[in-house]
Order: sequence, then C-alpha cells, then structure tokens
Amino acid sequence: MSRRKLVVALVAILAVAGGGAAVTALSAPGPRPVTKDSGLPYATAPITRGDLGNSTQQDGTLGHLGERKINAGAGTAGVLTWLAPAGSVVERDERLYEVDGEPVRLMYGAEPMYRTLKTGDKGKDVRQLEENLAALGYTGFDVDEEYTAKTAAAVKRWQKSHDLKQTGTVGPDRIAFAGSAVRVKEAGAAPGDQVAPGGPLLTVTGSERVVRFRIPVSDAESAKAGTRVKVRLPDGTELPGKVSGVGKNASAGEDPQNPQDRTPKIDITVSFDDPRKVKGIDQSPVTVDLTGETRKDVLSVPVNALLALPGGGFGVQVVENGTARDVAVELGMFGQGRVEISGDGLREGMKVGVPSA
Repeated sequence: MSRRKLVVALVAILAVAGGGAAVTALSAPGPRPVTKDSGLPYATAPITRGDLGNSTQQDGTLGHLGERKINAGAGTAGVLTWLAPAGSVVERDERLYEVDGEPVRLMYGAEPMYRTLKTGDKGKDVRQLEENLAALGYTGFDVDEEYTAKTAAAVKRWQKSHDLKQTGTVGPDRIAFAGSAVRVKEAGAAPGDQVAPGGPLLTVTGSERVVRFRIPVSDAESAKAGTRVKVRLPDGTELPGKVSGVGKNASAGEDPQNPQDRTPKIDITVSFDDPRKVKGIDQSPVTVDLTGETRKDVLSVPVNALLALPGGGFGVQVVENGTARDVAVELGMFGQGRVEISGDGLREGMKVGVPSA
C-alpha cells in the first residue's frame, strides 16, 4: 500500500473514532534535494490560520412529534356522529370525537382512561384527572391519588360547564388521555360508522413540529442529544433548534433515493427553539445544519495533505526554496475537508504537498 493510500485509510479510521484525536509522529525524514526523483509533490496548498468547524449538513423531513392511535373508550358504543378533522389540533378539554352526539374530550396524561372514576378510587389516573381539573380552574381539592368528595364536587362543576348530568363520576365515555395537545393525522372511521369499545377512531401526533433524519452510525458523534442545529425550511427560512432524540437501534437501507445503500443508520429527531415560528407542509424536505464544534484561530491543511510517516504518526510535506521535507504534526479537529495541525516550525502561508487534482 502506498504512503498516500495508507494515510487515507488511517484518517478514515480517525474520523470514525471522533476526529479529534491527536497523534504525534515519532520521526521525520530530512530535506530532499531538487532532482527528477526528489519526491517533490505535483501540487501544493497553503497552511491557513482561522476557525475550523466540523459542522455537517443532512437532508431531513418536517413532521410532528410522536404518533399514536386513539380508540373508542371502554363502555363507548353507538354511532359515530363527529370526528376532529385531519390537520386540526385538539387541546385540553376540547372534543376529539362524538358518539350518539355525546362528546369525548381530551385531557393530558400518560395513563389511559380505562375505568369510571368515583369517590374512594385511588391511582395514577385519579391524579391525572385532578391535575387536569386544576389546570382548567376547577379547584378545591388536593391533587393526589385519592378521589375524594371534593374531587367529585369539582367534577360536577366541570360537568355543569358542559351541560352534562352532574353525577360526580367520570369515565372513558367522556374523557380520553394523551400526553399533550394532539394533531389529527388521519381518521380511522367516518361519521355514521358503528362504534364499539376499542375500535380505531383517530391517528394523532403531538402538536409540536419536529424534523427527522437518518445518519450513519459512524457519524453519530456529530448528532448527540443537545447538539445545536439550524434548520432551513422550504421557503428559505432558517430556524434554530437542537437534537432532542437519538435512536438506540441501527437499521440499514430505507433510503428511497439510494436503495442500494445498506449503511447502518440511526434516527435523529430535532426540536425547534420556537415551534410556533415553523411554517411548512407536513413531510416537506428540509436541510439540517449540525453546528458541531468550532476551534478558534488554528492552523489547518487539506486532509489529503497528510502523510503517514515511516517511524509512525503523521506529517505534512513542507515545500520551501525548491526542496521538500516531511514535518511531524499533531492532529486536532477534522472538518470541512481540512484537519487542524500543530508542529515545530509550522506557520500560516507555508506550502504543503497535496496529490494532483
């Protein structure tokens, strides 16, 4: 293997390992005279000084956070008379659907509404209901896991506000829980359909806009949770955000533009700093700039200027006054096709050898 090919392979290994490792050469050959066989490079490039970043760009898709099904609640049976329309956002205490003209309303919580709650009941679902009642202004009870007479009184006030029979009990025929406000993606039934408990009604997502993209496992270091990004929307608007979710399982393929690509990849989710500013059609293509790290005021050369030195480590071929010599370097950050270097005698503007174009 030639020295040039060897360094390319070693640089690839370093890049996969994180790109920030520093490697010190153990020795370097002396000056080379100018002769036909002197080993002078075919081309040169200058050592530059400035800021070096390892930001990257990824193609992503605009969407919404999460996806789940909403089914008819236990004890809910009859004719479906209304559904929240596709694309609409349903918030706390708003209607999701109606059966026989009776609305089922959304409340926030992770526990499903699986039973009719009444005085004396205890559990996490009780706390969820009380948290929602308190958020809606129906207070006068302790928010805990016990359904007391005071809880029942608050439920009666809630029922009165919706022109319901004031029983002080409430169940899945009136309430459905979801983690937050939901956006209706599509209907699983249509008005006029007969509804049975557990029957599919709606597919919903979170109301928050997010971006998703896939990245090779070898590049996962550039998209850690919390990594700052800029997202360029279809209309050219750029909005800041951060990586909020990183998949735990890698899978190959799934790229319709390149079905032959079997590179293992993981899923990345990006959340916007201000989701209210996000405009664009669902599933629109976007560009994600991963900010990465920036090193200030460093010397750098093109990656293909690196040489693997015979004694170990890396170097660059400095060309001065018609002669070439190999100078040992320490490597820093890789980014933008360049690599940060440091070493004795290196300075801005010095020429180093690179392969011919």
